[in-house]
Amino acid sequence: MSTSSTTTSKEVQSVEHTGSLQLVSFHLGDEVYGIEIVKVREIILMGEITRVPQTPPFVKGLINLRSTVIPVIDLRIRFDLQASDFTSESRIMVIDVGGKTIGIIVDAVSEVLRVSNDQIAPPPPTVAGLEQEYLTGLVKLDDQLLMLLDVDKLLGKEDSEAIEAMSAT
Repeated sequence: MSTSSTTTSKEVQSVEHTGSLQLVSFHLGDEVYGIEIVKVREIILMGEITRVPQTPPFVKGLINLRSTVIPVIDLRIRFDLQASDFTSESRIMVIDVGGKTIGIIVDAVSEVLRVSNDQIAPPPPTVAGLEQEYLTGLVKLDDQLLMLLDVDKLLGKEDSEAIEAMSAT
């Protein structure tokens, strides 16, 4: 699995204090990503998503999760990857982003991993593309790289405002 991006001071402190970090790994296409487990509230099966007009293309709509309305974004579209049909492996990861609860659609959730800080490397400066701004590091695993995401950077100010307005309706 792979992870990339600049490590934030909060993440560095987390790793330094414990010597390790717990991640939830998931797939988008052929790539493997990870999010700190403390940011993940739950992982749910795909269900009905209510589309909301005049929202950014990556915003799929809203779900009702135990009487709480949660906006859902398609991470493939957010990362400018080719959209694909949902499968039996597709999941919605309910996460905390900047004090808000949102759902992100991923192709499949893999496992919970514990990685030591010596497995985490900063992304190379040659990494290009939209995803780079969301990456905090690369985790070198036995057979692949995991890209570690900074979920707090998934939504820009405009996106956050659009989602907040959508949730209020």
